[in-house]
Amino acid sequence: QVQLVESGGGLVQAGGSLRLSCAASGRTFSSYAMGWFRQAPGKEREFVAAISASGGITYYADSVKGRFTFSRDNAKNTVYLQMSSLKPGDTAVYYCAEVLSLGLHRGANEYDYWGQGTQVTVSS
Repeated sequence: QVQLVESGGGLVQAGGSLRLSCAASGRTFSSYAMGWFRQAPGKEREFVAAISASGGITYYADSVKGRFTFSRDNAKNTVYLQMSSLKPGDTAVYYCAEVLSLGLHRGANEYDYWGQGTQVTVSS
């Protein structure tokens, strides 16, 4: 059984930074691509970023491009989302997800496993 556990969320002022982590267990982590999504109150879950199984390729939503960096450490079975220049509009619950594929995916319905989410709140 795959388990994904996010951590690192919290309250930060606009312009600040946070690093989210997602630890995976129960599967050969390095064989599968990962993604980050977020969901704000009253809104649908939206794609944030994706990373290939090797970590060599990343893809970002336009809204976070240049501010967020998605990386992975396959030796630690962990992915990271470094978030900088945060804005109040980034406030949401952030979820990591795993897809049983090597390549990048941006559709939430393409992902097979999800973490429980971690709250990120950016104050103005």
